Amino acid sequence: MAIPAGYKSILDSLTTAVIVLKDGLQIQYLNPAAESLFETSITRSQGGPINDILIDSEDALKTLYAAAENGQSYTRREAEFVLTSGLRLTVDYSVSPISLDPTELLIEIQPRDRLLRISREEDIISQQETTRILVRGMAHEIKNPLGGIRGAAQLLDRELTSEDQREYTQVIIAEADRLRSLVDRMLGPNKAPKLAPTNIHEVLERVKTLLEAESRGRINFRRDYDPSLPEFQGDKEQLIQAFLNIARNAMEAAFENQAEMTGGEQPTITFRTRALRQFTIGHKRHRLVCRVDVIDNGPGIPPDLLQNVFYPMISGRASGTGLGLSITQSIIGQHHGLVECESQPGETDFIIFLPLEDNQ
Repeated sequence: MAIPAGYKSILDSLTTAVIVLKDGLQIQYLNPAAESLFETSITRSQGGPINDILIDSEDALKTLYAAAENGQSYTRREAEFVLTSGLRLTVDYSVSPISLDPTELLIEIQPRDRLLRISREEDIISQQETTRILVRGMAHEIKNPLGGIRGAAQLLDRELTSEDQREYTQVIIAEADRLRSLVDRMLGPNKAPKLAPTNIHEVLERVKTLLEAESRGRINFRRDYDPSLPEFQGDKEQLIQAFLNIARNAMEAAFENQAEMTGGEQPTITFRTRALRQFTIGHKRHRLVCRVDVIDNGPGIPPDLLQNVFYPMISGRASGTGLGLSITQSIIGQHHGLVECESQPGETDFIIFLPLEDNQ
């Protein structure tokens, strides 16, 4: 049965993805929201089975057949669809029979990935702001007495005549300076970014060159760049430092745990860039955003550490200071972007979002 023109215009205007299936779960209609969600078109998919656009579990397909046979409606929350391209989607969907002779099913699909991602980003931004406030307060409480200790040690050093005794005052002064430097690093960059036209690929190539020199050829670098990305206003030196912190962590983790990696695989870091349109970072929507993935094939980050990985002084390595990722998040935040992390055994992906254009 063809969809009447009046109803079709309404369905075409919905932001909810709508699919109509006929006998044998064959695709009769996709609205534009469904075409966008499943990365296909009605011209290409019409008449084909539902399996042509998504791979679902056997249980889910059985339930679809049952709905078609028995006229039963049902709803599933936060189900996972796998597209034929391999992309995984988290969705809520409802199935409603609209005709039993011939059999027709209406499927309404609401993507959850974007809502879940926005919620996760809001948590990251909130954590970042809370951390910044705590660190600033702690820095004030530490640096004031440190200044007094250092000043007193300098005065005492001038009064002492014995070199053996002055050695102790020099230790006090040096340790006070070290602690002050540590607090300054926890605060992150203390200068506003010097914005100038910046090419993200130049930044990544500089990071790659630096790490190639450090690793002496022991790590494999892969590049998967989108050459269409335009320049944007950024501080090139700060961005190099931000990406260097991420990539160096990836390299060191891969080296330290190389023996645990399956198949004796060579440590590898992949730099990938993509353009995202009409993308939301936090509460702000941007016309064009650069997504950068820094992916390593190390053992992954433990789940209990993953949610706190951007806090200062949190490190998975005994030799780490736990400041690199906190500083990176601060630098990217100054560029109105955000850093996220996804990790599983064999793959850790740090995802950096940077706006390429002003908000509209």
